[in-house]
Amino acid sequence: MSQVPMIAIVDDDEAVRISTASFVRSLGYRTRTFESAMAFLKEGGDEEPACMISDVQMPLISGPDLQDKLIAAGRRFPIIFMTAFPTEAVKERVLSAGAVSFLRKPFDGSDLQASLETALGDLTIH
Repeated sequence: MSQVPMIAIVDDDEAVRISTASFVRSLGYRTRTFESAMAFLKEGGDEEPACMISDVQMPLISGPDLQDKLIAAGRRFPIIFMTAFPTEAVKERVLSAGAVSFLRKPFDGSDLQASLETALGDLTIH
């Protein structure tokens, strides 16, 4: 019996965090939410997520900087980035570092679902 994949959601906007988590749970996944990259780095080590959904712009540590810290620490799992302020430079940075996708807020639920399916491959819930 396989365990249901856990998706970490990192966003400083509480409404976005709650709505994203609710949508991801409706797809059958478990979620854990974090209000900042710092919170994930401090509290997120007890169970490695199957995938992370992260905002780009956050106080102190941005989503791309969080990605860099995770890679440097040898923690590699798929990351889906979302942002209300997309730039080609940031998109190129995170995708070249291995991000699965770069979604512009607000995004359609089907886009997030497709990104999760790409990120999780065989772990996708059907």
